[in-house]
Amino acid sequence: MFTESVLLESRSARSGMTHRIDALDDVKALPRPATGAPATTREVADYFDVPVRVVEALAAQHREELLGSGMALPDGAGPGGRPAGAPPRSPEQAPGGARLRGSSPVFSPRAMLTTAMLLRGSPTARRIRRRLLALDAAARAHPRVETVRQSVEELGRTVRTLAAGYGALDRGVGRLEATGAELVSVLRDLVPVVGVLSSRAERVDHRLAETERRTERAEERLCALSRRLADLTERTGAGESGGRPAPE
Repeated sequence: MFTESVLLESRSARSGMTHRIDALDDVKALPRPATGAPATTREVADYFDVPVRVVEALAAQHREELLGSGMALPDGAGPGGRPAGAPPRSPEQAPGGARLRGSSPVFSPRAMLTTAMLLRGSPTARRIRRRLLALDAAARAHPRVETVRQSVEELGRTVRTLAAGYGALDRGVGRLEATGAELVSVLRDLVPVVGVLSSRAERVDHRLAETERRTERAEERLCALSRRLADLTERTGAGESGGRPAPE
C-alpha cells in the first residue's frame, strides 16, 4: 500500500493515480468545472494556496512528467515554461487545442492532480494526497466497487463526449436554419425580378417571331422578283433573236 511519502518521491506511483481526478473535486472545486478548459498557472496557484512562482518552479523541475499528464506550454517555451529570451505574448493556440495565455503553462485536471502529488507545503495538496490514498485503499479492499466506479467514470466521459458532439451538431443545424432563412428571404426578393425578366423574355420572343415572319415574307418576295426577272430575261432574249435576218 502506498504512503504519502511514496507519492511525493515515486513517479511510477504517481502515474498510477492520475486517473483519479475526482479526488480534486472531493477536496476542493476545480477552477473551471463547467467549461472543462485548462487552468492557468495563476488559477492553479490559487487552488493550492501557494505563490505563482512555486507552481512555475514545480513546472520547470517536473516538466516532462507534467507534460505527460496534460500540462501545455507556449510555442518556444524554455525549461521553466517561459519562452527563452522573449517577453510574454498574446494568447495563442497550443498543440492539442489548449488555449495558452502569455508565457505561462496551463494545466488539465490530470496535470493538476500530478501537481498535488508533487507539491509540498500546500495543505490542499496534502488533503488531495490523503484522499488519493483513501481511494486506493478502498479499491484494494473492494475491487468490485472499484470496477463499478471505473465503469461509471467511463460512462460519464462518454456522456460528456456525446453532449459535446450534440452541442456541436445543434450549433451546425442552427447555422443551416439561419442560412436557409436568408436564402428564402433572397428568393422572395428575387420573385418580382424574375417576373419582370420573364415578361421581357416573352416580349423578346414575340419580336423575334414577328421578325422571323417578316424575313420569310421578304424572302418570298425576293424569290418572286427573281422569277420575274428570269422570265423577263428569257422574253427579251427571245425577242432579240426573232428580229435578226437569217444568214445567207
